[in-house]
Amino acid sequence: MNQELGPLLPSTENNRKLEENVHPRDWVNPVPEGKYNLVVIGAGTAGLVSAAGAAGLGAKVALIERDLMGGDCLNVGCVPSKAIISSAHVAADIKNAAAKGISVDPSAVTVHFDQVMERMRKLRADISPHDSAERFTGLGIDVFLGQGKFTGKNTIEVGGQELKFAKAVICTGARAAAPPIAGLDSVPYLTNETIFSLTELPEALGIVGGGPIGVEMAQTFARLGSKVTLMVDEHGVLGKEDPDAAKIIQTALINDGVEIVAGGRDLNVAPTASHQIHCSLLSGSREFTVDQLLIAVGRAPNVEGLGLEAAGVAYDKKGVTVDDKLKTSNPAVFAAGDVCSKYKFTHAADFMARNVLRNALFMGRAKESDLVIPRATYTSPEVAHVGPLFSEMKAMDVDTYEVKMSTVDRAILEGDTEGFVKIHCEKGSDTIVGATIVAKNAGDMISQISQAMNAGVGLGTIASTISPYPTQAEAVRRAGDAYNRTKLTPLVAKLMKKWLAFARR
Repeated sequence: MNQELGPLLPSTENNRKLEENVHPRDWVNPVPEGKYNLVVIGAGTAGLVSAAGAAGLGAKVALIERDLMGGDCLNVGCVPSKAIISSAHVAADIKNAAAKGISVDPSAVTVHFDQVMERMRKLRADISPHDSAERFTGLGIDVFLGQGKFTGKNTIEVGGQELKFAKAVICTGARAAAPPIAGLDSVPYLTNETIFSLTELPEALGIVGGGPIGVEMAQTFARLGSKVTLMVDEHGVLGKEDPDAAKIIQTALINDGVEIVAGGRDLNVAPTASHQIHCSLLSGSREFTVDQLLIAVGRAPNVEGLGLEAAGVAYDKKGVTVDDKLKTSNPAVFAAGDVCSKYKFTHAADFMARNVLRNALFMGRAKESDLVIPRATYTSPEVAHVGPLFSEMKAMDVDTYEVKMSTVDRAILEGDTEGFVKIHCEKGSDTIVGATIVAKNAGDMISQISQAMNAGVGLGTIASTISPYPTQAEAVRRAGDAYNRTKLTPLVAKLMKKWLAFARR
């Protein structure tokens, strides 16, 4: 039988629908027969892609999940966060409607937080059949609900049954981890795994962490009506991004009413008699009280309880140790996704799993280092990046081509002029090594750059790509124009001028 889980909160029709799909209470595990080509532990993005892909190629596959199929992305990550971000966008548009000639009575506008959250739960439940136990069984996969544990180099036990495999892949992901904050163990706090269970809007919300989760939730809850205090460390808001991008996002947060407090590493928290949380900096320079506290920094790989020692699989505090082909110290066992990679993104897990299929089932040589992996933070405006980190880019010899969104007609017409496109190329070449985009739809726009990098298409060629007018993608094309203008050297310009003068004769 499946592993017993606690109730999904709140207990609503949509959460019950979700559970029926991704961890049905009456599920009976199949009886394994013979050896599997592939046993997958963990049914998050990496696990689901591994299992479905292998089964589609004709492999005999087992899929093991101890919690909710769909993993973080469906249940406590991408899907629920983007649903409530969508509602927050509407609230912000209404607030700023006067700038576009639309009159709205602010007193007549009310955010119904309970409805915002129930809409999210409905959408999450509506998407869940795609990740369901029933669907994957229909693909010919043996789905086991329960804790999987290696019992040898080619065996796994789940629910009292032993599964034998030729190859296995560990896709158990990662979870929220609490940083060493003084007094944190004395107060209740939220993580990305619990914040989507809220039914009432916190009047005052404290958020620790200036990374993507922290800034997305800070802006979202501020737009929905919370008084948000965002506590960041010495790196500030989005410390891994281009400082110009981080500055724009910090300004956007402040404009939405978020208070940003530096010194998050020196934070002290304590409960109050009124069931709130008192926050103060150890320096004594700042103190405030919040109703809820969200910890949005730190991730820990899910390696406990897997019996990795029995399988001869090496791991450490960063997760399962793999080589560039995602193979572990046991040649029969691979890993993919958050449990083994520094790239904690759904799309990265997806494509790592595709590499595992090639390497584990067909002796392929696909490398993680060959993947071009973009990322996006879904604030307003969005921030998207591909290529080396900004700190790494500074040490490289590159030419940078920048287009301000304030010069792009569509951005001007939409009133979304804060942002830019920066594309970095190898010095003296149009070979793209990375890019940062800050714009309304930066997460969509970055794909053109990723595709070019993946296909070896240079920035000069992008200049010849025709985009519909007016669109924000014009900014990417104009960066290509900027590169092509560098080829017009003084000598070339002089020769062209002479030729044109000759042509007038």
